[in-house]
Amino acid sequence: MDSAHIRNFSIIAHIDHGKSTLADRLLEATGTIERRDMQEQVMDSMELERERGITIKAKAVRMKYKGADGTDYILNLIDTPGHVDFTYEVSRALASCEGALLVIDATQGIQAQTMANLHLAREVGLRVLPVINKVDLPSADVNGVTEQVFDTLHLLEDPILVSAKQGLGTDLVLSAIVKEIPPAGGDPLKPMSALIFDSTFSIYRGVILLVRVVDGAMKKGARIRFFSTGLDVVVEDVGYLMPKQVECAELTAGDVGYVICGIKDIHQVRVGDTLMESARPLSSALPGYKEAKPVVFAGVFPINAVDYPALKAALEKLNLEDSSFNYFPENSEALGFGYRLGFLGLLHMDIVKERLEREFDLSLIVTAPNVVYRVQTLDNAWKVVDNPAKFPAHGDIKAIEEPYVLLTIILPIEFQEGVLNLIKDRRGEHIGIEYMSATRMLIKYNLPLGEMVINFYDRLKSVSKGYASMDYHPIGYKVSDMVRLEVLIHGDPVDALSQIVHRDKAYKVGKMLCEKLKELIDRQNFEVAIQARIGGKIIARETIGARRKDVIAKCYGGDITRKRKLLEKQKEGKKKAKLLGSVEINQEAFLAVLKLDEETKG
Repeated sequence: MDSAHIRNFSIIAHIDHGKSTLADRLLEATGTIERRDMQEQVMDSMELERERGITIKAKAVRMKYKGADGTDYILNLIDTPGHVDFTYEVSRALASCEGALLVIDATQGIQAQTMANLHLAREVGLRVLPVINKVDLPSADVNGVTEQVFDTLHLLEDPILVSAKQGLGTDLVLSAIVKEIPPAGGDPLKPMSALIFDSTFSIYRGVILLVRVVDGAMKKGARIRFFSTGLDVVVEDVGYLMPKQVECAELTAGDVGYVICGIKDIHQVRVGDTLMESARPLSSALPGYKEAKPVVFAGVFPINAVDYPALKAALEKLNLEDSSFNYFPENSEALGFGYRLGFLGLLHMDIVKERLEREFDLSLIVTAPNVVYRVQTLDNAWKVVDNPAKFPAHGDIKAIEEPYVLLTIILPIEFQEGVLNLIKDRRGEHIGIEYMSATRMLIKYNLPLGEMVINFYDRLKSVSKGYASMDYHPIGYKVSDMVRLEVLIHGDPVDALSQIVHRDKAYKVGKMLCEKLKELIDRQNFEVAIQARIGGKIIARETIGARRKDVIAKCYGGDITRKRKLLEKQKEGKKKAKLLGSVEINQEAFLAVLKLDEETKG
């Protein structure tokens, strides 16, 4: 079809504002999916996506629509992930479009992620159409949200009012897409260029690329090349997603579809990369590509050591579907053999852990998440450290840099004090405050990422009674006074409990760790010391008393020296046991300590 009749658009929204439900109604209204085949969140194929009400993977679907003037149009909906962890994937999906529907909940108004997604859409030059959803609910404040659209988002168009659940306003949305969003454009005669905005893996077909063709045409049998890696492949199959795969002869300029090239290793494919013809290579790639790097790391160990081979196989299989996390073997003296995984964020970590446990029936221990630090040693060399156990010795460190994020929070004014105190406890640096209305405010702070990765979101929801919303993006590294806190049990450091903390909080965290471990570790036949150490200095200690056996119970009389002899013998035995004995820490103790509430750090 002529690219002038193609509209490529996305739907962006804060979590739970009705993005997937609106997509369902558009598919129904255009007849892409028959009503008898319809189910809720049809674009979300993963069980976790349906359960949590979020979109984890980007997807695309092609819809046919007849306009009011009788013209046939092709509407390509590119669905984007709905969480801040997947910001890069969202930006690549948006780069494949010419327009976006910005969905806002009429009962909640503008949230932090609404503004973040709008910013991403404006960065790539999209035409943004505001849509106010859930207008049928009794608590809907349509006028108030409309004012927010004009005053806070600075959008000039009147919002389209819809109820995606009821199907009200769907025709208005389709009509606006055709009228307001620019046509796809592109020149079919130019050398082929296509943007990869996502990829999936099939055990039968290999890697399936989701692409937007910018110029030229992609045909079966053509030889194409990846710009960033130089990999040459032959196109085996091309087609559209409706939403199931439908083969076609070629994808031309403006089209969105899938490409299969028989690639068996998903790590050879990078989201945001450019595809081009091998015979007519491009001089420059399409803009915006960068390699996604993990920002949060955690160790994953099987609770039962015999499950290690099963964990290895599970990670290999899952990594074929989700190449955005990386993993490498790790050996812990306390937890045995496992893997250290790098994630895009906390939700990404939670999803990977949940999938490993559900889909592969594994019982896992996940260590406390930590971020990547940059350490400058005395010889002025910089070292990147993603594992507290691998931190250089205290005396070898000249400076430590930790990653910071710009944090944006939107909340009702009544919860201002609690939220600001929470951010202050996490070493936040004030940037600015803006009052959006008489009842809502926006605050911006620079915050260490390490302070945010453990329970910050849960605490924020708690102090704001669920009304605050947040968004963040990395801003670089800053020098901080960080130290490695080690936990010693009976004189031996436990690597799995090592943490990187700010010096000001080290004593509090160490004391709470020692107290918690004293509650959880079983008594031994000898006295056990639990210590927290920074460098060579012990900052906190708890002692577990020895298990006492009444050795003089059998003495019913006689000389006191007999009792003393038995007690001295027991004392010598305990002294020997203390020198030679080792303490076994049960798994429950590790699980409880690793799940310590963020109060230990706040």
